[in-house]
Amino acid sequence: MHIYDLTLSSLINMLQQWNEPAYRAKQIWQGLYQHLYSSPEQFTNLPGALREKLAERLNFSPLKVKLFLDSSDKQTRKTLFELHDGHLIEAVLMRYDPNTNSGKGRRTLCISTQAGCAMGCVFCATGQMGFSRHLTSGEIVAQVMYYAQALKVEDLAVTNIVFMGMGEPFHNYENSMAAIDTLNDPDGYNFGARRFTISTVGLVPQIKKFADEKRQVNLAISLHAADDTERLAIMPVNKRYKIDEVINACKYYVEKTHRRVTFEWALISGVNDSPEVARKLASRLKGLLCHVNAIPLNPTEGYQGQATDRQRAMVFKETLEQAGIECTIRMRRGIDIAAGCGQLAGQDSPA
Repeated sequence: MHIYDLTLSSLINMLQQWNEPAYRAKQIWQGLYQHLYSSPEQFTNLPGALREKLAERLNFSPLKVKLFLDSSDKQTRKTLFELHDGHLIEAVLMRYDPNTNSGKGRRTLCISTQAGCAMGCVFCATGQMGFSRHLTSGEIVAQVMYYAQALKVEDLAVTNIVFMGMGEPFHNYENSMAAIDTLNDPDGYNFGARRFTISTVGLVPQIKKFADEKRQVNLAISLHAADDTERLAIMPVNKRYKIDEVINACKYYVEKTHRRVTFEWALISGVNDSPEVARKLASRLKGLLCHVNAIPLNPTEGYQGQATDRQRAMVFKETLEQAGIECTIRMRRGIDIAAGCGQLAGQDSPA
């Protein structure tokens, strides 16, 4: 069993079965998530016999680093992890302007929730490889802990976590939420809910369930088209959930939580980057508390589409803003290290 798969209550129960006092569970929990210990030997406040038992019965290293790549500007690091069963997943650390966030800069993690993905979005490297399996909550948490431990060496910490790596988080809903609960625990890692963002292609029932839970976690929707026919051509999920259904679910979310929704938009040259598309999108989103995050497409070998150039991207943004829809053009990160979701795993997987 992976140590990160345990909740605090299950850790307490396990230790009780071992005839250990319950307070030892809190010591282990704090060691993992506050002191960022990565092996039983580091828990020097525990008796030696208990440390030995932890080492024998629990796996403290659910992820094996197979490869990591740094971008040429040293601001992006992508790590390819191998799971215990040989499946591969990726996580990315992105560092941002040190002149922001009180002079410390942002350090955003993009983490995976599945090995592969069942959604089949044609422009996404993960979608091109198909679905292998869900990650456990502990395997999701372990990606964060890996980078948290690495940043600690620099006396730095993670500032934001986005569930936008390999996989559809709402397809693995329970484990994704359990991972957030573990990382958010005030007695542990204590990572603020508002510093999480969870991204979905638009699984309507899960959006509504998420809304009903009234979490403070940010919600992002991968939309990428303003017309059902055009969206279906690049995102098969649109056969199940049409754009109107997705937007209605987003309206429900806003009503329940009073929180803004972000719509993600991969700008593909000649496909979804024209002023006409922007006006159609603005019409769809009118009256909804939302924001559009547009980013030129990350290239993948399995899709022939090309990224929009900067000039067309700015016209797209201006057209949305003239219609009253806030829009930000995001810069692409780690192009030189194939930082798009699934690109490394896809290259490394056997043919």
